[in-house]
Amino acid sequence: MPNDWKARLSRPWVVRAVVLLVIVSLLAPSAVSALTYEPSHSDLQKGTIESPAEGTTVISIQGFKFQGQSSGKKPARIVGVGPRGDVKWIHNGSNLDVTWFYDVDPVNGSNLLVSGTRKGGTTVYEYDPQSDEIVWRERFDHVHDTHDVDLINGDQLLLANMRNYNTTTEVNEDRIFIYDRGSDEVVWEWQFRKHTDWTKKQGGTYAAPPPKNDWTHVNDVDKIAEGQYLVSPRNMDQVMVINRSTKEIDMRLGSDQNYSVMHEQHNPQYLESANGTPTILVADSENDRIVEYAKRGQNWERTWQLGSSKSLNWPRDADRLPNGNTLVVDSMNNRVMEITPSGKIVWEFYAPWAPYDAERITFGDEAAEAENLSTIADMNAKGEYAITNSAGLTPGTGDRLTFAQWMSAAFAGTPIAEPVDAFAERWAHVTPWIRPVWMGPWDFVAAVFAALLLIVWALGELVYNRERITRGVRRIA
Repeated sequence: MPNDWKARLSRPWVVRAVVLLVIVSLLAPSAVSALTYEPSHSDLQKGTIESPAEGTTVISIQGFKFQGQSSGKKPARIVGVGPRGDVKWIHNGSNLDVTWFYDVDPVNGSNLLVSGTRKGGTTVYEYDPQSDEIVWRERFDHVHDTHDVDLINGDQLLLANMRNYNTTTEVNEDRIFIYDRGSDEVVWEWQFRKHTDWTKKQGGTYAAPPPKNDWTHVNDVDKIAEGQYLVSPRNMDQVMVINRSTKEIDMRLGSDQNYSVMHEQHNPQYLESANGTPTILVADSENDRIVEYAKRGQNWERTWQLGSSKSLNWPRDADRLPNGNTLVVDSMNNRVMEITPSGKIVWEFYAPWAPYDAERITFGDEAAEAENLSTIADMNAKGEYAITNSAGLTPGTGDRLTFAQWMSAAFAGTPIAEPVDAFAERWAHVTPWIRPVWMGPWDFVAAVFAALLLIVWALGELVYNRERITRGVRRIA
């Protein structure tokens, strides 16, 4: 009897010891990373440099904030990178009332037009990186979130204004507007609720009145011709060309929830082929690809697709360069690449955390140069291309797979491939926002499994000891 009692008593402790050993093993890599991590600018590093870039590449890095406070470990900054991947300068906006950086445009030769936000307003300024000085600055209080501002017509600012719910009138006023710096007034505006067919959207999308919060998420606006503005309402999965005079929509690519065309895109670029065919190059963010569409008559034809979830993670910018290559911002892989039409990386730079926009300052604003750039049709490069030749400095950018990529590959061809792919996509897009900078993607997976195992262990202990717990509660009562 005593031996049997000892045997029964020992079994739970053996199980507990094994579970504890597994948890410690899962957390050990993260613990080592946390102890050895040293914050520095060493996270800015070159990848593949097969062909030196033409001039300086300017990268706006969004950064991360929580409850209105920026993170020192995931800083917002603007970085100037030399032709061979050497860091020329770093600009921090913390002293300029900026928490997140978004669009950046070359202006006046070597200067930059910078747009950034902080809770409650938008700041726009011209920055001289050579002298590290602000030439001028405008603060738009109550313009809560603006991802893109363009300088047009000499001294006017063209702004894309999202999350613009008027609590007094209870109307969503997401809009495009023009502010004249000389007269200090808004001289033109275009509101989405007045010109888009949102009233028919029922059953899961939009119903009257328009949503209060992040309705359109209009993230980009460009002047593409006199009196024509290209806009990108991300949450509507479409790109529009707005006529300033008539306020009509002259062209429209995509439609709400037609994800086969685009899914929550960013930063489209308007191009015209040699024969005048309207063409749009766009970062198709939620589909993890870069696409180009040519307008053939009344229809849009997808002429080019670059990359997939195997190589891109939430790309948010794609600009055609004069040499025919494309400058791509691969946001959640924290890198910027120059890629040939056939998908080969010839220049690559890693820039945490969450780069948003990249420009080659030598060439000026991409919208102003569009008529001098080649389309895929002009270059006879029609088709779908994988991205190759990455240095692969972080998992997911080269041969090393991320957890999401591994999941998709492991369950490919099985009956549950579709839901696994959906989960893997969400994991890839969401976890970088919450993963500590010192923790690698696979270390984070291990930590999550350790946490889940700890929860299961705790529940198991509650069930196993339920009678003892019940007796203890009764004694206390």
